[in-house]
Amino acid sequence: MALSTIKTASIANDAITTDKIINDGNLGVRNLIINGSMQVAQRGTSSTGQTGGGYKTCDRFQFGISGIGTYTITQSTDAPDGFANSLKVDCTTADASPTGSDRLFVSSAIEGQDVQHLKKGTSAAEQLTLSFWVKSNKTGVGNVNLRDADNTRMVGGTYTINTANTWEYKTVTYPADTTGVLDNDNAASLRVEWWLDSGSNYNSGTTPTAWEAESSTDFNASGTLDIADSTSNDWQITGIQLELGEQATPFEHRSFGDALARCQRYYYRIASDQYAYFATGRVINTSDPLCAITFPTAMRTTPSVTSSNTAAWYNNAGSIIGVVNPSVHYSSGESNINTLDVKFQASGTLASNNSPMMYAFNPAGYIDFDSEL
Repeated sequence: MALSTIKTASIANDAITTDKIINDGNLGVRNLIINGSMQVAQRGTSSTGQTGGGYKTCDRFQFGISGIGTYTITQSTDAPDGFANSLKVDCTTADASPTGSDRLFVSSAIEGQDVQHLKKGTSAAEQLTLSFWVKSNKTGVGNVNLRDADNTRMVGGTYTINTANTWEYKTVTYPADTTGVLDNDNAASLRVEWWLDSGSNYNSGTTPTAWEAESSTDFNASGTLDIADSTSNDWQITGIQLELGEQATPFEHRSFGDALARCQRYYYRIASDQYAYFATGRVINTSDPLCAITFPTAMRTTPSVTSSNTAAWYNNAGSIIGVVNPSVHYSSGESNINTLDVKFQASGTLASNNSPMMYAFNPAGYIDFDSEL
């Protein structure tokens, strides 16, 4: 048989169709959500007593919590088949009667330069489909919205938890929006928000099935989950995928190393459960240890810096020459998205121009570099 005949027969028998590509999951990089399988939790696996918003455990997922109870937020090992982790919200102090401005939601933000292929704001704008696994002790309807931060627009979506304490797979398809071009920059342009509970300021409107000018009363208009109403309540999510088109495809699994690198663009923590060296540098002005930190990946912007606990400053002979206070000072003019000059505030007098090494004095100590959206 001729080579061309063999090739033709092989292609015909393999039946390369759209359905086959979708079923096999061979669509390349398509998920706009980073850390959708909750693999990475640089800040730790559990955060208790939470009454305010911010990033808590799993990277790239931010909480909006205001006046509506207290929560433990964890990177849980309870997950559906094919996943190792989920993000879990557990109510520990209830609020069964939230006031108007009370709110509880989870969100993930996407840079504008990563969503240009959506062609939003043009006549060729594309639909988007969100898929995820969810579990709760509560049954009911949850609101999950897309918000255009550049043009203050939104569209709503809903999903239903049918059976308590059971992992369920959900998909929501959002219409195209021919109004409002997304900025081509490194700021937050698109946000996905899962609403878990709220007061009347956020649930007295109507869930929009088409894109509209943003209205806060529509954010949780269909929501009935009311996760804040009892300390028996919890809510979990994993396997989150946001992609182009009107059909959900199999979840795009990534290696841990790849997921970590993508997360470190927004947040990087130097920490160790052992005593360990983490930087070298020199002492200036007899009291200020200065060292350059090189990030494992370029960060989104020049990050802010915070630290916890103390560290020791050692000289080249391995002798301790000072203890560094938790406060960290740096000059942004000497830093960028790849390297940061960090100046620590030392206690006591150090030898000027000594070339020492920074050593984690407390195993629970860490230094955080933050350029989150």
